[in-house]
Amino acid sequence: MKVLVVGSGAREHALVRAIALDPMVDEVIAAPGNPGIAALATCVPIGGDGITDKHAVTAIAREHEVDLVVIGPEAPLVDGVADALRAAGIPTFGPSAAAAQLEGSKAFAKRIMAEAGVPTAFAHVCTTMAEVADGLDALGAPYVVKDDGLAAGKGVVVTSDRDEALAHAAACLERPDGRIVVEEFLDGPEVSLFCLSDGLTVVPLAPAQDFKRVGEGDQGPNTGGMGAYSPLEWAPEGLVADVIDRIAQPTIDTMRHLGMPFVGVLYVGLALTSRGPKVIEFNVRFGDPETQVVLDRLVTSLPEVLLAAATGQLDLAEPLVWRAATSVTVVLAAPGYPESPVTGGEVTGAEPADAGEGDEGEGAEETGRGGEGAAYVLHAGTRRGAAGELLASGGRVLTVVGNGPDLAAARGAAYDRIARIQLEGGHFRRDIAERAERGEITVPS
Repeated sequence: MKVLVVGSGAREHALVRAIALDPMVDEVIAAPGNPGIAALATCVPIGGDGITDKHAVTAIAREHEVDLVVIGPEAPLVDGVADALRAAGIPTFGPSAAAAQLEGSKAFAKRIMAEAGVPTAFAHVCTTMAEVADGLDALGAPYVVKDDGLAAGKGVVVTSDRDEALAHAAACLERPDGRIVVEEFLDGPEVSLFCLSDGLTVVPLAPAQDFKRVGEGDQGPNTGGMGAYSPLEWAPEGLVADVIDRIAQPTIDTMRHLGMPFVGVLYVGLALTSRGPKVIEFNVRFGDPETQVVLDRLVTSLPEVLLAAATGQLDLAEPLVWRAATSVTVVLAAPGYPESPVTGGEVTGAEPADAGEGDEGEGAEETGRGGEGAAYVLHAGTRRGAAGELLASGGRVLTVVGNGPDLAAARGAAYDRIARIQLEGGHFRRDIAERAERGEITVPS
């Protein structure tokens, strides 16, 4: 089996890693990939407009005669790359452009949630500042203001400062066809749940929790994500089944009835409120950095289950099997991230430190996964310099994944490993999963 993975971040590195390690896979092609992915897959450049270029991606899939295409980022999905691949007869894991509106437009997602009866926050869709002001007054503080379109996880402001909320709304509305959503603030801890679908059947992965704010103690602006962990020992019993029954399956059914069958992964971002689980947002792809910890724990063949989803046979797939181990991921960000990331700095210490670490190339592989203190590095925004040195090329540069029998061991492994990586001005949060380790997370009754 040959698989093409589209994308170049740590999420795609995690996908490539899980796919490449599977014995049913003969070769993985990554377009365009990154230096870490290159140790596991054949990286090929994409011409034209890059990953959003339907013709270029389809040409790569045809040239390499792949059996499955997995699209990582949201932009090519919203732009219809999955449609072009399916039209060429290539099995593709990722929704159509029509179905990808669940992430491409928050207003569209709210409409689908309403039709499906999905519990979510009250919201006002606004196209003028007068409507924004009315929405803020109606829902009250803390204010939640979201850019309607794609914003790489950074289009949301949650604040008790009305002027800050208005300023964010104004910036969003200045864009062509600007539209924003003012939402009710949802209390309670947040949970990320990935749900695989072939348009009919829904299969949940293990829940995770991510950390969106750049600073420790959940301070500072939102980012694409600074860390995550799984499993969630504090989550209520029956949570996953409840989310499938009340949220994911009704959404998938509604999309199919509207003529937009959803094939791919539906990311359900939840708040566990005092009134039960409510949807914060939908995404139409694997989230980053939650993917890193979820796939680290998956025993079941990932390419097999993704191919089943892509070909409408998810109902025939065997139940998923998970390692009992705990996984924690910590993101190393470039200086200035997220407001004004400074790229080009040299990264050292990301290569395998020694054979005892269990790595096999580019800091990506380790053989003792699930054991005491295992850790490895996944590349996000990196590139090679003229002399072969590793350079930062994006806001989020690397992801370190640590795992162990419990949160303490997994956190220790991740932080020990990231401490050996140097990037001048680089920063990471030191409190990922800390409150969970201390047993301080509670779900409102």
